[in-house]
Order: sequence, then C-alpha cells, then structure tokens
Amino acid sequence: MLNIAVFVSGRGSNLKSLYNSVPKNKVKIAAVVSNKTTCTAVEFAQQNKIDVFFVSEKIKEGFVSYRQLADILEKFNVKLIVLAGFLKKIPDEFIDKFENKIINIHPALLPSFGGKGMYGINVHKAVWESKSKVSGATVHFVDKIYDHGKIIYQKQVDISNVSGPDDIAAKVLKIEHEILPYVVLKFSEGKIKLIDDKVIIE
Repeated sequence: MLNIAVFVSGRGSNLKSLYNSVPKNKVKIAAVVSNKTTCTAVEFAQQNKIDVFFVSEKIKEGFVSYRQLADILEKFNVKLIVLAGFLKKIPDEFIDKFENKIINIHPALLPSFGGKGMYGINVHKAVWESKSKVSGATVHFVDKIYDHGKIIYQKQVDISNVSGPDDIAAKVLKIEHEILPYVVLKFSEGKIKLIDDKVIIE
C-alpha cells in the first residue's frame, strides 16, 4: 500500500480522478493539503473523509507551516506527494526533505510552456498563440525550479482543429486524468526507477 498526499488549490479534478481510478488496495490518499480553506477539492476530500490540512509560509490561524506539515506527513507514512493543481511554489527545505518523492502534473508538454506563471488557462493560451498542432500533459518530479524536474511520463493530443484555449484545456484535461493515475499506480508497484539520471518506467 502506497500512502500519498495530494496538494490542491482548486476544483480537484485530478484528485477526483486519482480517488476514482487507482485501486484502493494499492494506493491510499492519506491526506489532502491545500493553501485555500474553501475550494471544491477540499470539499471533495472532506465528503470522502480524507484528512485535510491547510498550509502557509505565513503564520495563519488554522494553517500549519511547511515544517509542521513535513512532520504530519511522516506520521501519516506518506511516501509520495502529488501536486494536482497546487498553485504555490513549494519551499526548498520541504523539497529537500522529500527529495524524489514529490511529483506534479503539468498541462503541457514540458519543457515547452512551463515556468513561473504557466498554470491553468495561461498555459493553454500560450499554446494556442504558438499555433502548435499538439499539446498534452506531463508528470514530472518537483525540484527547486518551476516545471524543471525530471520528466516521468508524457502523453500528447492533437489540437490541430481546436477553436481556442478552452478547447485545448478540455482535451488536455482528459490526458491528465489518464496519466496521473497511471504514474501513481506505477509508483505503488515500485516500477518507477531513477537510473543514470533518467526516469525508467518498468
């Protein structure tokens, strides 16, 4: 059993996809973490009796610090952290604590269309304006630079006939809902390895 924590900031479609797609005898969503006390993802977690924690780098009532959060996740025996629409940069100290144990889903084919400010519809607008014929989604390890960590898995989709950024977003979201559960399941089976600085999926 792989215990995971899912970090969210919004509607939680990837959280729901994980919850509904990954076998519960292999993966347990032990905790949901958010920087917002009210969002659809938090509501979904609470409805499904998943422990929810709110995190902030600033001292706020009802929030924990990243240092406190690290201790909580260790007590929950969390072995993988999944960023699924989490819109805050993770502090370096936290990344060091969970090196190669944090992954992110990005709505484009990295290394293109990544970096600071490239999230949500901003990504799809940039792809649309670039006149690209394909887009897709990427699951990658998280390091200290936005959208920079080693790529674990990608899948592309044809966008040659879309009518705008919203169409791209809809097509890419379907890809996200396919590949994130796939990667998490592979982690639970011990089939994702770092060999010679490359990610290998067995």
